[in-house]
Amino acid sequence: MAPHSQDSSSARRLKVLSGHVARGSESSPAIERQNTSAGQSVWSQVPQAPPDAILGVTEAFKADKSPKKLNLGVGAYRTEEGKPVVLDVVKEAEQRIVNSPTGDKEYLGIGGLPEFCRLSAQLAYGECSKVLQEGRVAVVQSLSGTGSLRVGGEFLAAHYPHKIIYLPTPTWANHNKIFPNAGLEVRKYRYYLPRTRLLDYEGMMEDLKSAPQGAVVLLHACAHNPTGVDPSPQQWEGIRSIIQQRQLLPFFDSAYQGFASGSLERDATAVRMFADAGMELLLSQSYAKNMGLYGERVGALSVVTTDPKTTKKVESQLKQVIRPMYSNPPRHGAAIVAMILGNPKLYEHWKVELKGMADRIITMREKLHQALVDQGAPGDWSFILKQIGMFSFTGLTKEQVTNMTNKWHIYMTFDGRISMAGLSASCCSYLAEAMIDSYKNA
Repeated sequence: MAPHSQDSSSARRLKVLSGHVARGSESSPAIERQNTSAGQSVWSQVPQAPPDAILGVTEAFKADKSPKKLNLGVGAYRTEEGKPVVLDVVKEAEQRIVNSPTGDKEYLGIGGLPEFCRLSAQLAYGECSKVLQEGRVAVVQSLSGTGSLRVGGEFLAAHYPHKIIYLPTPTWANHNKIFPNAGLEVRKYRYYLPRTRLLDYEGMMEDLKSAPQGAVVLLHACAHNPTGVDPSPQQWEGIRSIIQQRQLLPFFDSAYQGFASGSLERDATAVRMFADAGMELLLSQSYAKNMGLYGERVGALSVVTTDPKTTKKVESQLKQVIRPMYSNPPRHGAAIVAMILGNPKLYEHWKVELKGMADRIITMREKLHQALVDQGAPGDWSFILKQIGMFSFTGLTKEQVTNMTNKWHIYMTFDGRISMAGLSASCCSYLAEAMIDSYKNA
């Protein structure tokens, strides 16, 4: 009797799994629901997500057959011929790593490559930084800037008593997704003044003064994305003073150190100013732009604390965030960065190539400005020269951007941001002509 019952039970399970159990039998409700909609995916009710604002621009650009097409949407450095670049110093460092007889592909620790973390903190805060000498910086390797921001956001949501973060208006679009997904409430502070296309310093100060005590404030360390508008050293001092008085917590996003001005020290001014003032802070670093390691996803997150004991506790909790998220970071890109930062010859070579990229972008600003002036563009375009870094906020409206794309085959994000790194000297006159036409006729 027992064997017969077991066989019947097995047969019944086989029928259920093959979808042949009739209604009214012992099949589960989930199986019945699937049977009533045979051929329909369980994901059929998932809504279509909108295309990414930047990646969508790239896809549209690739599909365009015009020989005059120009992609100014992507945030990646290009040569005068519009080609991607791998720095010579990166090639040399990579070759050394590949040829090393002691190299392996073992897992890194949760916090990443220790030498990479140490050198990244040194690059950001300065070799003689007091916060480093006193052991007050917790550092972990991350998945580029995006990953470090997310880890930092989740750490704050779990361990910081104030769950509010203030973002500049405008800011990098991903900031608006990263922090809510990490569990923080996003609020805005004024940053960009459309009328002047420069910093709204007074508005920013008013908003920071009215922010609740203890709130987190996201700051772009240099080369603000998307505007290219940075505070002056004097304005940074005013911002630091208000943040310190209000006991706000600064969270720096540093994606362009050395890539903005060509000087690693100058582009770290704000971060070092805050750290040297004895303030606790968070810092996200990325090596996508300044080493061209876009696809390697190499970054670091550091937290400045008040004492070494607290530093160790913070580091332990950062690892608790990382472990269930991606377990540990990739080895190869971090090894390249550590090789370059840790070798004096390679480090000097990198600084030369880095300055070369920054100088070419500055030259593109000058040439575009001159082309606009030569073609009689209405208004004052000097803001192009005053902005800094990879991006420039042109002031073009969505309708004008549409005209740029449909009529001139020039691709950019709808907020009017253009990548100066994607521009070449031979295209400046064409871009200026398209911009003037769009301002006048769209």
